[in-house]
Amino acid sequence: MRPWYLRWGASDDECAKSLPGDELLPRADLVATRAITIRVPREQLWPWVAQMGQGRGGLYSYDALENLIGCDMHSADRVVAEWQDVAPGDAFRLHPDVALEVAAVEPGRALVIKGGVPMGDAAPPYDFSWAFVLEDLEPVPGSPGVTRLLVRERYGYLRRWAPLLVEPVEAVSFVMSRKMLQGIRQRAEGPRQRAGGSRKRAEGSRR
Repeated sequence: MRPWYLRWGASDDECAKSLPGDELLPRADLVATRAITIRVPREQLWPWVAQMGQGRGGLYSYDALENLIGCDMHSADRVVAEWQDVAPGDAFRLHPDVALEVAAVEPGRALVIKGGVPMGDAAPPYDFSWAFVLEDLEPVPGSPGVTRLLVRERYGYLRRWAPLLVEPVEAVSFVMSRKMLQGIRQRAEGPRQRAGGSRKRAEGSRR
């Protein structure tokens, strides 16, 4: 299952292409690229990405599971204006006591995070980058726009034993990331968009 969950939803071209943030770890030891299609224009999707992080909009994943380990995560169901300002150097929190760092921001296009989770008092045994990239797709009839959301994780091992930690963590990351991508799509498309899609599918089936 490893090849499948490392590239869930992503095409061969998407896995092979260079994305913002790749330059932070040019010789990564492990790369995961996942993707989802969201039927809204980029400018409508971006606010959901911009406000991500603990203490902000959350990660749109399994909050209950994250909160079992004290993350205090509460995924937002609306865009919040106060959380839209994000800049390089800002903290991107996964937990009240654990933060990565915003490495790069291209408003409307890309949010890149870097860092690692320490092991107690020890430094992380790997370097890590996490990129959220929005790309335009050809709009479907009746839609104002369609966006492809790509999420790429890159790990650079700093210790020989780092794979023993990263590989099982990455399997868990897949489960959480898939839910996150689906959660972003659900929120961005909204109930009106989903209802419209359901009506069109029903009309198509009757034809």
